[in-house]
Amino acid sequence: MSDSSDRSTKIHLLREALVKKLCDVLDKSCDRGWRRLGEIVGVERRLRVSPDDMEMCSLKVLELEGSPSRMLLRLMGERGCTTGQLMDYLQTLGNSEAVQCLKPSGRAEQPIALQILIQPQSLALTSGHNLRLICHAVGKAPVQYQWFKSKEEVPNSFSPDLVISPVHLKDAGFYICRVNCGDTFEFSQWAQVDVLSVTLPYAPGQSYQSLEGRLKLVIQPQSQQLHVGETLQLECGAVGRPIPRYQWHRNGVPILNATKRKLTVPRVMQDHNGRYRCEISSGSSERMWTNEVDVATAPRISVQFSGAMECSEDDFYAIGGGSGEFFLNSVPDQLYATDKVALLIGNLSYKNHPQLKAPMVDVYDLTNLLRQLNFKVVSLLDLTESEMRNAVDEFLLLLHKGVYGLLYYAGHGYENYGNSFMVPVDAPNPYRSANCLCVQSILKLMQEKETGLNVFLMDMCRKRNIYDEIAPNIVLRVTANIVFGYATCQDAEAFELSSSGFTNGVFVKFLKKRLLDDEKITVVLDRVAEDMGQFDATKGKQALEIRSSLSERRALADPILPGDCADLAHAQSRQWAKAHELPESMSLDFDCGAQIKLGFAAEFSNVLVIYTHIVKKPEDMSFCQAHVTDFSQDLDVDPKEMNRETPEETGIYLLSSSLPQHCLYTRLSSLQKLREELVFTVCLQGTYPAMDNDPVHWTKSINIGKPLIARLDLHGAMRKNSCLQTCLMPHSPSNSPCHSPRPEHCLHLHHGLLQAQDHSRLSPQHPHGAVGDSYYESLSSSPGRMSIPIEASDDINELHSVFINSLQLQQQ
Repeated sequence: MSDSSDRSTKIHLLREALVKKLCDVLDKSCDRGWRRLGEIVGVERRLRVSPDDMEMCSLKVLELEGSPSRMLLRLMGERGCTTGQLMDYLQTLGNSEAVQCLKPSGRAEQPIALQILIQPQSLALTSGHNLRLICHAVGKAPVQYQWFKSKEEVPNSFSPDLVISPVHLKDAGFYICRVNCGDTFEFSQWAQVDVLSVTLPYAPGQSYQSLEGRLKLVIQPQSQQLHVGETLQLECGAVGRPIPRYQWHRNGVPILNATKRKLTVPRVMQDHNGRYRCEISSGSSERMWTNEVDVATAPRISVQFSGAMECSEDDFYAIGGGSGEFFLNSVPDQLYATDKVALLIGNLSYKNHPQLKAPMVDVYDLTNLLRQLNFKVVSLLDLTESEMRNAVDEFLLLLHKGVYGLLYYAGHGYENYGNSFMVPVDAPNPYRSANCLCVQSILKLMQEKETGLNVFLMDMCRKRNIYDEIAPNIVLRVTANIVFGYATCQDAEAFELSSSGFTNGVFVKFLKKRLLDDEKITVVLDRVAEDMGQFDATKGKQALEIRSSLSERRALADPILPGDCADLAHAQSRQWAKAHELPESMSLDFDCGAQIKLGFAAEFSNVLVIYTHIVKKPEDMSFCQAHVTDFSQDLDVDPKEMNRETPEETGIYLLSSSLPQHCLYTRLSSLQKLREELVFTVCLQGTYPAMDNDPVHWTKSINIGKPLIARLDLHGAMRKNSCLQTCLMPHSPSNSPCHSPRPEHCLHLHHGLLQAQDHSRLSPQHPHGAVGDSYYESLSSSPGRMSIPIEASDDINELHSVFINSLQLQQQ
């Protein structure tokens, strides 16, 4: 008999295929869909579906493949809804197609081979309490269970319930259950367990089952007084199921990538002063804040003595000994930068060469990490030759004596006669050096600025270009402050792992885990090289090469202490700020009485996000929506990708979690091509029942000037101080015959959980591509569908890969 024919069956026990079919029907129906169903259920109050629950369901449309109906059914199931009750609700709804999904098929169905009905859920609890994880499955034959913590079996854990009583700090981690039924097996989803060390006024051994659905704050952060160079550590904590999520704020502004319970800044500087607090949320709409605490930093004090003075013996020792009159100076006890500036370029959309994906994600992640190190970062995507040269010129304007300068490039490239060349997106096929930017020529110009540290991170291939026989005549000074980190060795290719997802390339995959380390930059790169050497997918095919003349222990985490050229530094800071100035959000009032909010966000220095949100809708208006249109042709905006209901639909994959919800989103890229001020139209569309719901339109013209990098006019002709002038080329770019090899030797890596060591799958791809098609370490469907815990990020993928590989080895 079908599972739907038993009216007492709880709906969370319905077959996945049936649930999916039902959700598809309810998601697609407008008048008789999930929202109306929620209203019907909410009126009866039997299942306690609140407006907050409905809001949480609606947010699922912002997720890829998210389903509001599935979320609603899940909430109803958790509150005891049966198949019979659901059938009654659907009949009240009047959706015959949905009712048909639940009706019995009239024939006996084959029993399911193996199905996990209850998945273990992530949670946070304090040490000394009981931990209980549940995994329940059904099958044709008796079901057997085995629990794992990471890749290790949990001893004597052969039941559906994993109980640890009492739980200790060492029990924190990721858990998974393998379910066997005859020759068939499935894996549950991962469950993260966070154990907090705190004493609560509960009886020992108490379970947190009673805390499901709500949070309880148990650890508050404490105020800190630190000296420059010391480590800032703030900690908070909450318990509950599902596991809480965290976001730290400083002076009311979210801190990038600060999404763990503990906030750590390895070496604080004076600009880390401020008021800190953490926002904590759960899987529901519940949110809470910790106390706001003060963090004060002060320069280290060095005491110097001269002449004679009177003081007691206690005073003498209190100031550290010595004799004579003393005075206090703020003297650094380590190396420092007068400023820190980074230019990050990722070229993806080549006109005459293979397209790339990973550089966008790599530039985005490195931007966020370098900002945590207090770098002024300019991040740019898809630049032509003239745009690249002018961007380098703007970068050089930010450099002066003692500044740490960093250049990162991801895209196609090559190396001839010891000189590295970056390939712009408009380079012809084939190309020569006249079409490309020579890295060594940029270094020469940086040396003229008397920079304190010059770092080049080149995420590109270094194969020889047989069509280019020109050797640029570049004479570099001998300085002990140069570091090159090449993603691959000389005359070798850099690889990219293929998949449909948006994740890092090989180099940045490992670099981002080390970049914040307070170590000499060459030590950081050495460790990245070691990490890459252990990566099976590229072992023996790609190795990081480091070239350095660095004689001091200079680190990217070094503090900033402004030098003598304060006026020059201030002028350069203003120049940098010009490239990052966003238009202010605005409220627009229309004659019909509607009010909308127009907001802006920056995904990169040359990518602007515009979003519109209805703030006020007239009561007599049945429908109201605002969209933007009529953009400059310089930006080449595709109307099909404008004014979408989710950020992902318009190509905003990286910034989507930081954007406000329930808006229409538009992504404007290549702002460097904007020649005039950005003027566009905001169109409000409304309908009235009294007018048969025929649409009525109102418009407003908006001028936001030149936002972000558009202010620097990179689209213009190459400037006189361009890096082109340091390369004595025998021909100019305008009349160069420019030839380069076609892509014949590249590598396309298929990387999955069960393919990580299968090197027979390696196949050639773009020889001049830095990191080509990005890879996605998806969770394999072979051992069962897996879900990623909230705080897992990349670590959970590696954990799962190691876990599955270890099981394979055991089976062999």
